[in-house]
Amino acid sequence: MNQKTITKLEPKKKPLVKRKPVKINQDSLIETSHFLPSKQSLPLVVKPRVEGLNLVSWVEKNREFIEKNLDQYGAILWRNFGLQDIAKFEQLIQGIWGDLLDYTYRSTPRSQVRGKIHTSTEYPAHQTIPLHNEMAYSRNWPLKIAFFCRKAASKGGATPIADSRLVLKRLDPQIVSRFEEKKIMYVRNYGDGLDLSWQNVFQTNQKSVVENYCRQQGIDWEWKEGDRLKTRQVCQAIAIHPQTRDKIWFNQAHLFHISSLEPKVRDLFLSEYQSEELPRNAYYGDGTAIDSSTVAEIRHCYQQEMTIFPWQSGDILMLDNMLTCHGRMPYVGQRQVVVGMGQLYSN
Repeated sequence: MNQKTITKLEPKKKPLVKRKPVKINQDSLIETSHFLPSKQSLPLVVKPRVEGLNLVSWVEKNREFIEKNLDQYGAILWRNFGLQDIAKFEQLIQGIWGDLLDYTYRSTPRSQVRGKIHTSTEYPAHQTIPLHNEMAYSRNWPLKIAFFCRKAASKGGATPIADSRLVLKRLDPQIVSRFEEKKIMYVRNYGDGLDLSWQNVFQTNQKSVVENYCRQQGIDWEWKEGDRLKTRQVCQAIAIHPQTRDKIWFNQAHLFHISSLEPKVRDLFLSEYQSEELPRNAYYGDGTAIDSSTVAEIRHCYQQEMTIFPWQSGDILMLDNMLTCHGRMPYVGQRQVVVGMGQLYSN
């Protein structure tokens, strides 16, 4: 019987199929809302739709989203992203704004935490810090500023915010016209332990460094007895935003003006010092006094535009520093909020 040769056939190999990369819609990873649902206003609140979303990676891919919404709303509150590390916060804002800024020509006491991340203003917990734009008392300022709430206070401690465009619109046109024409002169006296020392403000012990800075910034300076320093600088009261071209109220006259002090402290200072020798004061740019009632009206307009939201530990608040002003409410308990600033702008 003839045996047939059986040939084993190899199975045909299936052609390799390359997997197509899955494109993830970045917008689907987050959800946005407004703190006041009935009002499309600041801050824009951003939360993750998926658990464990890496905020640092997400923002690096979505800078356009951030810039667009900061231009529109002036403030973005990032919530529930689980950020706990100050180093991650620093990495986050560096990834958007590049190299961060030093806090020079200071106005309030702060401490360095890490790199160019500092504590928020170290005033006593019972004090209120009025709304203001960071470094609006200068001719140079950060366009962007971000706050990271590592630990929320047990009570109070909010960082209220307001739209600087709306503050300007709310002000009496006559007040606006007067300030726009005359500008603002800030007079500061460093020493005597009543305010920051010039060494702290200018971050140097060398008088020549101070003088060079003042010369570059158009600040008049005068050295006085006892290692004391006096400076005068005329700055803007109103500014134009470089991207949006919005006209905004942008100064700190209401903070520097003598009327900002508590009545007992103000009376004590005025009994000891002439007006120009006070630790700090604000005048019209021609040196004439700003009436206290005018400053009161400015403060009232800030209050009318103020939005207050409670901090949650892990929150990040990004602000366009020109479009949005910020402050601090009194608090009880431990509170840790740190700050980073970016994108230096010169007027």
